[in-house]
Amino acid sequence: MDPFLRAQIILLCDLCKTAHLQSHCERCDINLCQTCVGKHLSDSSIRHKVVPYKHRKSFNYSKCPDHADELCKNYCEKCDVPVCLTCASSSKHEGHDISDILEKRSSKTGSLQTDLEEFESRIYPRYEEMASDVQTEKIELETNYGKLTTAADQQGEVLHGEITAIVNRRKSDIQEMKNKHLSILNKNTDEITQKITELKQIISDLKSILKSNDVSLTSTYKSRNPEFRTLPPKVRVTLPSFSAQKMNKDQLNEMFGSLSQLSINSEHDDTMKSAEAVSSPPVQPLLDEARVTDTIDTGYKTLYSVSCLSEYQVWARGNNDIMKLINHQSKPLTLIPTKSGNWPSDITVTRDGDLVYTDPGNKTINLVKNKEIQTSIILHGWESRNVCSTASNDLLVTMISDDYKQSKVVRYSGSTDTQTIQFDDQGRPLYSSDYSYKYISENKNLDICVADYTARAVVVVNQSGKLRFRYTGHPSNTEDSFDPVGITTDSQSHILTADHNNNRIHILDQDGQFLRYISNLRAPFGLCVDIRDNLFVAECYTAKVKKIQYL
Repeated sequence: MDPFLRAQIILLCDLCKTAHLQSHCERCDINLCQTCVGKHLSDSSIRHKVVPYKHRKSFNYSKCPDHADELCKNYCEKCDVPVCLTCASSSKHEGHDISDILEKRSSKTGSLQTDLEEFESRIYPRYEEMASDVQTEKIELETNYGKLTTAADQQGEVLHGEITAIVNRRKSDIQEMKNKHLSILNKNTDEITQKITELKQIISDLKSILKSNDVSLTSTYKSRNPEFRTLPPKVRVTLPSFSAQKMNKDQLNEMFGSLSQLSINSEHDDTMKSAEAVSSPPVQPLLDEARVTDTIDTGYKTLYSVSCLSEYQVWARGNNDIMKLINHQSKPLTLIPTKSGNWPSDITVTRDGDLVYTDPGNKTINLVKNKEIQTSIILHGWESRNVCSTASNDLLVTMISDDYKQSKVVRYSGSTDTQTIQFDDQGRPLYSSDYSYKYISENKNLDICVADYTARAVVVVNQSGKLRFRYTGHPSNTEDSFDPVGITTDSQSHILTADHNNNRIHILDQDGQFLRYISNLRAPFGLCVDIRDNLFVAECYTAKVKKIQYL
């Protein structure tokens, strides 16, 4: 019996109209006999997909609303709708770009897959991370507020029965703040959880569309990824502090001590990014003695640069061509080799969370996005050295001329250079002219800070490039030379620079006044600060990153 005989109807080849069909081209949606397959495939301008007829994939075309007997097998690019052949030829779509709907499906399928991958690999994990952060803060809330309650109890014991009423009032204030704090965190959790639920539904819908053969659904799909790249506000609450006063029976209420106000600041990202600026941050005094809170082993022999992706993950650059994303447990999460095989000169993380590295060997500046390397800037006559990302998502790059006679800082917006900083008001070079390190950072007040190793100075200019000051080390220190390498700034506009050979970090205010050392380090090199003002220090010869609390 003829295998293609169905209810006495013989299915014939759509080309020759005489031979029994054997195959089906899914790309062109036509049936072919064995003889006509070769002829059909000879048109190399189209990527045909010929399969055995019984294995063909059926597509669900929508019916044309204006021509009931026709299916919408074309797509109007201008009107952004599926159309039938008659509609495509009508005056309604005259002059419009008409494409094959299967081509549109193919291109949209790729977009769907990309969106799904971004949701699953980047956006959804960030929401989960935010939810985890809030949960951790809620857990720590009991301990932190417990310390306040204990402090109030201890002060109450000193003042005995005369201040019992005051103690109770202060406890009530603490409880009220605690409840308000907890309420805010619960609200933040609810907002994030709601978004996560919505994300799960979107991901499920995307998977369903990808599995279905409904070309109308696929071709009319509108991406919602941009909507969810804007993360919910991240609530920043500064814990109140307790200020005890000496006992004075006549002024017990005032002298007992007071609680600072509960400071609440909602911090909103415009996109997913590695470092966010908090407007008008609360003043955070320097600790008398900084403390190491974590140590990350990078696995390099020597370590030169570190850049924060989050308070738990950092990018590192060492003595080879591999850049590593490492978590706080010293686990490498991502390994990115340079495109050229050269060692990168420096790395930074943009506000979008993407890695940027400089490659002086081939005079390029490169962006790593979704693990793909894009060469965004090619230099001519200059070699890139160090780089930082700014609050406006520009790049600031230090560079040296090919003859090693000139140095400058260049600002890039995308791949366009928008500013060059090279000379002071008297036409003198701002920076030393050699191949040495010139790490760079933008301060909160938009000053541009360069650690010029050869000049043994931190050179600070304002946003316009005008010299503000040079810091050449603590004035009282005449024995040790100042050897600045890595440099970073924090939310308080402090400038922190690694004094490599003296095993310490100098902390300056925004006007270049020395404030304090962070000592007990081993050859500190690269520096970065995360959103919570944790300092990450790359120790060159131990190849470890130390996370330090200094505020």
